[in-house]
Amino acid sequence: MESDVQPSAPAAPAPGARASARDSVEPLGPRPAADHIPPSLASLTGQVLDQRYHITRKLGEGGMSYVYQAQEIDTGRSVAVKILIPRLSRDPASVERLRREATIATRLNHPNVCPILRLGETSDRLLYLVMPFLEGEPLSEHETRRGPFPLADGIPLLIQMCHGLGHAHDLQIIHRDLKPENVMLVPDATVSTGFRAVIMDFGLAKERRAGPDVVKLTATGIVLGTPEFMSPEQIRGKPLDGRSDIYALGVLAFELFTGQLPFSGKSAQETMIARLRGAPTQLRELKSELPAKLEGVINKALSVNPAERYASMEELAHAFDSTANTGVFSRLFKR
Repeated sequence: MESDVQPSAPAAPAPGARASARDSVEPLGPRPAADHIPPSLASLTGQVLDQRYHITRKLGEGGMSYVYQAQEIDTGRSVAVKILIPRLSRDPASVERLRREATIATRLNHPNVCPILRLGETSDRLLYLVMPFLEGEPLSEHETRRGPFPLADGIPLLIQMCHGLGHAHDLQIIHRDLKPENVMLVPDATVSTGFRAVIMDFGLAKERRAGPDVVKLTATGIVLGTPEFMSPEQIRGKPLDGRSDIYALGVLAFELFTGQLPFSGKSAQETMIARLRGAPTQLRELKSELPAKLEGVINKALSVNPAERYASMEELAHAFDSTANTGVFSRLFKR
């Protein structure tokens, strides 16, 4: 599964750790050649980006970007800066799409959503995204460490994700690339499970060139998003609405409780065809102790026809809540 890095870190910055003056640290140097990933992007600690952000440490890297923690010089607040590799700036269409979607994502304002604070471009055309710095870890890493979630821990997190996604859908924003790597678990003592789920990278689904077995299923051979979590209509390149995110959350929920994906095949093409035919593995085949009601909720979310899924994230949140038979979660996490 392809993934990108998230703006997270194991520890908060030391108090007062910020630049006191713009000339107190080394400025960012000239932009390197764009034909490869420049080594200099991996070592920006101690420099100033765009005369705005004092970069304090590297948080991680992926195929599309490097992520750093930084201090915003004017305000002193801690932020995460995702610096995009230079080749992305060479495609005007991709830059325009990124600019448009990042601008839309600045409208998000919800505790279960990480907004884009700014899309910036340096004088030498280095593109970067600025987000709030979140102390925590991606859901994917948490799953790797602890394995499948018990019902009592998984249901509250899923309801929080529903509320965050519902807020975005109210603003006509569709995520399109929901997956465990794009969900941050932030320690929060006010939440019963001790973690708050925060959804990252709204509207910033990455373009990927499909492999030869997948290209037969798409109109262009280009996919937006992560194939393992894509809805049937997204695979086919059809227009999307919030019900595509409902499907992806159904896949995420299945994996959350079982550690496996609901569709399998000997090849990527077989797996995607299984999804188009609507033949998921049944939840209780893998975890018989889970409630039949939860299996039904996930099956409905994974319906091939969007009209047969839940009509909204609010409906899905209530459905998840009902599987726990307490009614308490929707009161605790109500918008």
